[in-house]
Amino acid sequence: MRLHHIPGSRSMRVLWLLEEMGARPEVREWSLTDGSLRSPEFRALSPAGRIPALEVDGRVIFESGAIVQYLTETRAGFAPPPGTLERAEFLEWLHFAETQGGLLQNLNIQHIFLRPESARSAALMKLDTRRLDLTMRAMEAHLTGREWLLAEFSAADCMFGFNIDAMFRFVRAEGCPALSAWAARCRARPAYGRAMDGTLYTRDFYEVPDA
Repeated sequence: MRLHHIPGSRSMRVLWLLEEMGARPEVREWSLTDGSLRSPEFRALSPAGRIPALEVDGRVIFESGAIVQYLTETRAGFAPPPGTLERAEFLEWLHFAETQGGLLQNLNIQHIFLRPESARSAALMKLDTRRLDLTMRAMEAHLTGREWLLAEFSAADCMFGFNIDAMFRFVRAEGCPALSAWAARCRARPAYGRAMDGTLYTRDFYEVPDA
């Protein structure tokens, strides 16, 4: 098993789940900035040139959500069985993580990667920050009075591995005590600590600039 990975990126979701499962994949690291994700070698693994890709069971799987779902269907535990109502809830949160992840990616591009800085849009930053805040408040409501997204810890929680380090960089934790407590429980898991091998961020918080 080989995971194609960038520290602090969406591939952390997969690495965290594999750590929880007791798997120790070979990890090949790539870079966001050196152009290697556009190379024919990597595009043969992931057609859109995006991390992660997982070589497993004699084939390559790309898209983090697809990888996580496949792993739960072929390895024991970490998700309710297919065909159950609990599975539907699991799949909802699996895909909600990517809805939120897309907003975080947009904010990463605007706050960190887009050059020159004059090309950045304060209006878009404000819009995506508001949208991110809505997803966080939905999670806050769901997590109030419970420890995990489902009845017990699952791969749905792992799908937020990329998001946990990112969301509070753009929306302050005040007003989200249940979400903050859930994030702290996730960070306290030994497997999370092993998988969290880097971050994209150089600041604790990124303010939206004035238009």
